[in-house]
Amino acid sequence: MAEHAVHPAYPVGLRLSGRRVVVVGGGQVAQRRLPALIAAGADIVLVSPSATASVEAMADAGEIRWERRVYVDGDLTDTWYALIASDDTAANDAASAEAERTRTWCVRSDDADAATAWTPATGRSEDITVAVLTTDGQGGRDPRHSAAVRDAIVEGLRDGTLAAPHHRTRTPGVALVGGGPGDPDLITVRGRRLLAEADVVIADRLGPRDLLDELPPHVEVIDAAKIPYGRYMAQEAINNALIEHAKAGKAVVRLKGGDPFVFGRGMEEAQALAAEGIACTVVPGISSSISVPGAAGIPVTHRGVAHEFTVVSGHVAPDDERSLVDWSAVARLRGTLVLLMAVDKIGAIARALVAHGKDPETPVALIQEGTTAAQRRVDATLATVGERAEAEDVRPPAVIVIGDVVAVGTATTGRSAE
Repeated sequence: MAEHAVHPAYPVGLRLSGRRVVVVGGGQVAQRRLPALIAAGADIVLVSPSATASVEAMADAGEIRWERRVYVDGDLTDTWYALIASDDTAANDAASAEAERTRTWCVRSDDADAATAWTPATGRSEDITVAVLTTDGQGGRDPRHSAAVRDAIVEGLRDGTLAAPHHRTRTPGVALVGGGPGDPDLITVRGRRLLAEADVVIADRLGPRDLLDELPPHVEVIDAAKIPYGRYMAQEAINNALIEHAKAGKAVVRLKGGDPFVFGRGMEEAQALAAEGIACTVVPGISSSISVPGAAGIPVTHRGVAHEFTVVSGHVAPDDERSLVDWSAVARLRGTLVLLMAVDKIGAIARALVAHGKDPETPVALIQEGTTAAQRRVDATLATVGERAEAEDVRPPAVIVIGDVVAVGTATTGRSAE
């Protein structure tokens, strides 16, 4: 139609809940389009003598009504919206003609110019629906360009690179976000989006620091390591800061390294917020206990080598009365042992493991600043790791891997022990 080349389509969102929608044809096009129509709450009638297995399953589940026949004139009576997508051109032409007569908005998969509406490339991120229609400059549609633009927008919304802050009144709350092991690309999509929407960010030094530079100037960034403690312990001061900013109506993100609940004291913060009636969202993060060994080429499990791995906090020495670890039981395990926060205690831990029966020649790898540009790996054995860590000046943060998988990783990557 000539007018299509002159006038662009007018974008609108159809509210189809409880309203009759007719789909002509049960093939691949219907299979792609039906889920969104079902999600919209439409009263869907499928007219088609056959359907794909997925479409048939929708009918079996009662999500759509399926009339197993060809289209006949009158099927669009009292219909708000029609999708014409059969492989019968004559039936499609007849349905398009009925839609024109009855003033029913109608899309057509085989001939867009014969339709009264076009389907945009759509995508969703949380409560946002993105719909894109593009033309090639001559009035014709360019579906591939539309899909590419849609994908770029949705990806930006999901990973936080395209900030879209809410401007209506929000319920005050805190998001405990696991930032991953250090590489900013390893934060979850949801974590990055919440970070982009934050008013206040209270960050650990082990979180993905590079992401803080991307925040808008109005975002208040608080270094948790520098909160003035006064008469409070450090964790109490952090809890108080979270509560104070949330009660002020701010969207607060507590950005933590790794996962909030893996030696991260995230539950203490969640409990403090719950006691004050403050909503708390927990966003899991990639734990350094598995990601850092992987980045160094070490699998924490491997067929025929290790059927289990154990993660232990090494911030308390084995002979410290505060220790909750049964080191004799740990020494008897045959799988992989991953130690976090253990750099300054590794000598004492290694001696305890050997004393409880662990082979002194068990391979050990110390991975400092894992997943970052500063990552380095030092290899040793239980007998030598204390001296090696000191001689190589290994510093936190570092993940220590103990077990035969260390040798597997060395063999696979061709790395020789340093």
